[in-house]
Amino acid sequence: MSTAIVTGPPVPGSSLESDLRALGFEVRTASDTVETEALLAAVPADRRVAVVDSRFVGHVHALRLGLTDPRFPLAAIPGAVTARPAGRQALSRALAGEAAAGGGTALAVDGLVTALDADVHHPELGSLVAAVPADPQARNEARQAVAAVDDEAVRLKSAVKSRDGFFTTFFISPYSRYIARWCARRGLTPNQVTTASLLTALIAASCAATGTRIGFVAAGVLLIASFVLDCTDGQLARYSLQYSTLGAWLDATFDRAKEYAYYAGLALGAARGGDDVWALALGAMVLQTCRHVVDFSFNEANHDATANTSPTAALSGRLDSVGWTVWVRRMIVLPIGERWALIAVLTATTTPRITFYVLLVGCAFAATYTTAGRVLRSLTRKAKRTDRAAQALADLADNGPLAGFVSRALRAPLGSPFLVALAGVAVLTVSLFSGVTWAPVAGAVVYALASGQALARPLKGALDWLVPPLFRAAEYGTVLVLAGKAGVNGALPAAFGLVAAVAYHHYDTVYRIRGNAGAPPAWLVRAIGGQEGRVLLVTVLAAVLTGAQFKVALTVLAVIVAGLVLVESIRFWVSAGAPAVHDEGEPA
Repeated sequence: MSTAIVTGPPVPGSSLESDLRALGFEVRTASDTVETEALLAAVPADRRVAVVDSRFVGHVHALRLGLTDPRFPLAAIPGAVTARPAGRQALSRALAGEAAAGGGTALAVDGLVTALDADVHHPELGSLVAAVPADPQARNEARQAVAAVDDEAVRLKSAVKSRDGFFTTFFISPYSRYIARWCARRGLTPNQVTTASLLTALIAASCAATGTRIGFVAAGVLLIASFVLDCTDGQLARYSLQYSTLGAWLDATFDRAKEYAYYAGLALGAARGGDDVWALALGAMVLQTCRHVVDFSFNEANHDATANTSPTAALSGRLDSVGWTVWVRRMIVLPIGERWALIAVLTATTTPRITFYVLLVGCAFAATYTTAGRVLRSLTRKAKRTDRAAQALADLADNGPLAGFVSRALRAPLGSPFLVALAGVAVLTVSLFSGVTWAPVAGAVVYALASGQALARPLKGALDWLVPPLFRAAEYGTVLVLAGKAGVNGALPAAFGLVAAVAYHHYDTVYRIRGNAGAPPAWLVRAIGGQEGRVLLVTVLAAVLTGAQFKVALTVLAVIVAGLVLVESIRFWVSAGAPAVHDEGEPA
């Protein structure tokens, strides 16, 4: 239950109180500032509370945007302010100050917002009206402005992300927003739609696993249906402002689970037809995950940096002013809508091998394009990165106890973190393809030393944001290469499971950081060895075990890692302390 305190003398003909009740607020009235302060103190501390000027005139959806969004401790629109439990103390202090200054006079809500000594979220209202008219004429004009704008049309439009891919914008969102409204009117939640999307994708993967043409066609159709539901859940969350911690976790992880489960389904279907494409499926997952880590690392490194401009960024801004280039550039990076449409069509009309070949080529080109552009931006700007950004990159690196020991023992850094990490990855790569049994173990030792050295100083250099992606490529690539060289049936599927479990851990780390909750607990990182520890362990297992034994070892390792990270992730995201965030979705 939420409580709204309407302050000031009642206004004849006002629908404010009924609008607030329709939004789920218990309404109380106060005649002056002192009475408002007393009513606020009487509201239980675990409730959301809103203070609204009785003269408010505006759309119901303006009130909804300003007063019901669960993501922000404090939020305000003209004439109204709200506080979740985390923001109650700041609101109480500001109201006490207003009461001391104004005595028993009517409360000026906008003045109260100005007096708040904390961050206040001000939602984008667009054409929606939210005003506090000072006289009857202004009130009449405000009411006419309300009547002139269809707030339901605005609500539907705002349910769609302002920045999305070409396929999603023109082929999905024109009708999925109405599905979202249909769901809202029937009491369905975004989490239920997200779960339906996952189940649809898993059925699609099962159809692909049959290895029959009709199964492949059904899989393609169901994959598109899953994507429609995937768009609908976010649109439903924005339409009804049903953001939640659990929803953030589900939305963040299910997209990856759906896509990678579908890769596994395609590989199983191909195997039924006598074609082993597990290496291609694992390669596609590795490439796609590394693309995401590039996105995450670059954004975390630069979103709060100063002097963060460059000629490359300026050129990008000028290109954005030319309409058609925006869509071309969004399609080039093969975002999720275009990628899933491509996979669905290729599944239905070709073979799994061709599907993976095209997917790998397309994603490799997209990764080269985006990474090259970001490297150019980084080299041509003089950004000063913050300690917060450096810590986020260190958390994304996922170094374990071995690298931590190296970092503490060798206190004199050998050079640029990026160059040290690149050198370690290069040595490891050469050792993997050397053909000598124990060479990968030696390469993994050098790599572990380099991993520790790379984090011996803060990751604030121009290209240090590339350190986490380098580590991801090294770890996943090591598992892929050694499983491929094992030469036994089942080794690559076991490697697929291990990489999927570790990738989940890395995505979980990303979304904790996005929610300002920091990295996963240190005990978890130690328990699963850190990225350098897992690389060393896998190389040792490959050297001392037979191919069949190595397959079993990868399977056991996958189960252990998956069990640990899933239990801790679920515990965190369903806990009361999890961040109330809603991911808008990365373009890739």
